[in-house]
Amino acid sequence: MHGGEGLGRLDGKVVLVPFVLPGEVVRVETVSETKDLIRARLLEVLQPAPERGDPPCEYFGRCGGCQLQHTSYERQVEWKRSILAETLDRIGRIEAPEIETAAGPALEYRNRVQLHVRERRIGFFRAGTHDLQPVMRCPIAAPLINEAIPHLRRLAHQPRFPEFLRSFELFTNGAEIQMNVLESGGKRLARGFFEWCAKYVPGADRPTLDYAAAGETFRVSHRSFFQVNRFLVDELVRAAVPEDGGEWALDLYAGVGLFSIPLARRFARVTAVESGRGAVQDLEFNAARAGVAVEIQRDTVQNYLQSLGSAPDFAVADPPRAGLGKRVTAELARLGIPRLTIVSCEPSTLARDLAALLAGGYSIERMRLIDLFPQTHHIETVAELRRVCPAG
Repeated sequence: MHGGEGLGRLDGKVVLVPFVLPGEVVRVETVSETKDLIRARLLEVLQPAPERGDPPCEYFGRCGGCQLQHTSYERQVEWKRSILAETLDRIGRIEAPEIETAAGPALEYRNRVQLHVRERRIGFFRAGTHDLQPVMRCPIAAPLINEAIPHLRRLAHQPRFPEFLRSFELFTNGAEIQMNVLESGGKRLARGFFEWCAKYVPGADRPTLDYAAAGETFRVSHRSFFQVNRFLVDELVRAAVPEDGGEWALDLYAGVGLFSIPLARRFARVTAVESGRGAVQDLEFNAARAGVAVEIQRDTVQNYLQSLGSAPDFAVADPPRAGLGKRVTAELARLGIPRLTIVSCEPSTLARDLAALLAGGYSIERMRLIDLFPQTHHIETVAELRRVCPAG
């Protein structure tokens, strides 16, 4: 079930089929074939698995957003935990410790969605393509987003709807929605469109939203990253930020300060490293509004770590899907930070990074799977590490 695809074998080749559960007998059609791999399309389930159920979304199997709606949420979490353990072993040769899990509501959790417009139709891309699947609602999106989608569909059929609009995001904080244009051909939206947004989606003509999480308020601009699961952000912060503080902490890949500000309430000194200009501006604003001192370094994590001659007491790193990489893990091992927490959205790169850090003198103290993306194959992991060998 890795990647949300069923895995089988035919004539010595691996066969991957989306929307298939372990143990099922299915009829499929080959989509592509190489020397060792066949990718296929599901045509019919001949013998369903006992855990197969009815998906809550009428577009499931066509829309590319979800891969696991055809089984119970409890089983999804079990599979993700086993996939994480298997990936750590296969790629990193790491025997995983007990993997704890944290889950929330399986639907209506997303505070952000990306919609596309084609020929006055609005929806998501179909699985594995850039073909449009028109939608009226999305069961995993927050209610306020689903309230906005029908208005957008009606607007798309009005003559003044901007033809150059191709893609946009809706981002809600629970009280209002921000609309972000992603592809507009370099043009500005028509004034009438913004007037419509202000009427039907309050706050859409504002450049930022305030988002409450972990007892703090974060300004998030349309180009800044923020966690999409509105139910589990607090749990993520609790897992990533230690209760006991110290003298100096690093927040690597800091974003708008989701970890920096809670860290600043526990550590005497906090340094946040972030390369994105918009995120840095949000972080500066968020720290000032929270009344905490955060040293902000607008730089790459690699460059910043290379400049350090001494280690902080603690560091948390929340890298993109590509992970930390060889050079960053080498710098972390060189510094010998006593406590290190990795927040990962990709098990394969996490396994690679952990293998390098374990070889560099760390041990895994605790590992938690926080299911920020129910109904999908995505896995979020928080790994707590402790230095067991001296640096150098």
